[in-house]
Amino acid sequence: MSLLSQLTAGLTASGALRRGIELIDKGDAKRAFPLFTKAARSGLAEAEYRVGRCYIQGVGVPPSKVEGVRWLERAATQNHTEAQSLLATMFIHGMVDRPDSGGTAGVLFASMERSPPDFINAQKWARQAAESGSSEAQALLGYILTSGPEEMRNLDEATGWYKRSAEAGCPQGHLGYALALARETSLPEVQAALVKHLRAAADQGLATALFLLGTITDRGVGVERDPIFATSCYRQAAEKGHHGGMARWGFALIKGIGAPANLQEGESWLRRAALAGDAEAAALVGDLYAAGGDLPPNYAEAAMWFRRAADAKHRGAARALGMMYMTGAGVPRDQAEAAKLLRISAEGGNQSAVVDLGNLLLRGHGDQEDSSRTRAWFEQAAAAGDPIAAFNFGVCLAEGVGVDRDEAKAVEWFRRAADTVVNAQYWYGRLLAEGRGVEKNLVEGRAWIQRAADVGMTEALVMLGDMMLEGRGGPKDQATALTLFQKASEQGHVGATFAVGAMLGGGHDVPIDRVTAQRAFRSAAERNHPYAQLMLGRYLARNLAGEQDFVQARQWLERAAAQGMEEAKADLTALAAAAAAPQPQGAGA
Repeated sequence: MSLLSQLTAGLTASGALRRGIELIDKGDAKRAFPLFTKAARSGLAEAEYRVGRCYIQGVGVPPSKVEGVRWLERAATQNHTEAQSLLATMFIHGMVDRPDSGGTAGVLFASMERSPPDFINAQKWARQAAESGSSEAQALLGYILTSGPEEMRNLDEATGWYKRSAEAGCPQGHLGYALALARETSLPEVQAALVKHLRAAADQGLATALFLLGTITDRGVGVERDPIFATSCYRQAAEKGHHGGMARWGFALIKGIGAPANLQEGESWLRRAALAGDAEAAALVGDLYAAGGDLPPNYAEAAMWFRRAADAKHRGAARALGMMYMTGAGVPRDQAEAAKLLRISAEGGNQSAVVDLGNLLLRGHGDQEDSSRTRAWFEQAAAAGDPIAAFNFGVCLAEGVGVDRDEAKAVEWFRRAADTVVNAQYWYGRLLAEGRGVEKNLVEGRAWIQRAADVGMTEALVMLGDMMLEGRGGPKDQATALTLFQKASEQGHVGATFAVGAMLGGGHDVPIDRVTAQRAFRSAAERNHPYAQLMLGRYLARNLAGEQDFVQARQWLERAAAQGMEEAKADLTALAAAAAAPQPQGAGA
């Protein structure tokens, strides 16, 4: 007779169960399992439960969910509350599957992968255990009634079960009841009860409770604000594997909030949270690399982390990555991808992304659906009284983005926004000055453009300078026009840079300064301004600013001609003739 047979032969079912419990408490699962099996075959519910757990956990026997569930169900049918509660948990988490066949291989080696949640069976077993007094099952039933399928939800009943569980001291019950109370926190006594139950769950080490307690303490919601205590909660939640806790603890370490600053450790926690699927953490890591610090920014690394967050629909990260694709920072320039990402951010409610997408559409990128959707966002917000949206909706109407061009309506929306939005002042003034959608009024148009120019708007500076240069809508003032062009040039406006060169080159009511004029032409020419290329070629060919260089002159004139400047072609012919003509000989030749 084998040792196993000798061990079990003289034991009753209840004796085998007791002896199995003694052995497993000593860590001898291999000898305990056959004892549990003997007792279970006699129909003892506790033994059936323990056999089921051994199969589920792979303790003393190869793991098998199918066999584990079969034994748990036998125990649960006999009203074993722990078996019922464990079954409910497994059904919720998709840890129950059935073999395709009844063969031994199907039982022993059934997949350990998770299946879809089965809330129907989860509710069945959780309710039986809850009604038998299991506080864990009561909390579980509250969760099912709160977060299960819509047709199964009953918030009032869920609150009742959470309360019973909390009264029994179950940490999940305390947490569930606190979350139930959070639905209505207008009364001080409700806020106090919420904090009380959240603390009770946190004191028992529940990671989610620690994270939430840290959050409300961090923000001072229902409690006195205490960043140090909040950071301690985040740290404890992080150490227990809570993704949000990892992210907040990492951020606290980076910023030195409630703990000594430690950039390296903080980034490590953020990375762990991000790799675990926390979109906010991934966005924060992206921000770290995009902003730089002691080292230059690493846009390629930033783009990788922003992509993780954007794929999870993080609107801030989607916008940041969209802007990187728009400018080619860390990723190839790709306006279509930029539009796609800005759309994700805009659909998530990021108003800056809505504006960015609108600007991208004005430059001819995106598709018709983007145009229509963006126009609808602007129109809705504009109708609700948002002046910035009113301006953007006006641009859509003026440029025909997502809607038929209607300059008369555009004028109306620009006027609504013009009192507070600088860009609207410029657009409204421009349409008045040009007579687009409204009767032409140069005087009023110039006044509105002046308002936008006074706060430094580049386009307004240029247009006001042009109007002053010619005396449209008010007195001619070429000296002030030059000053306006110079300001716009300093802001990077290439047309204004050319205008500075043209005015200083002569023929205007300002002192001639051809050296500065040539410098301005070169700056604009290098940014591919065709007229500046033409003028720079002429200056270099004719020695108008004390520098003559036929080779450079030819190069700039050729670049201007390639852009369709007919005058440059004539200058090139004259330059070639001058170069071919015999040079006068000196007296000593």
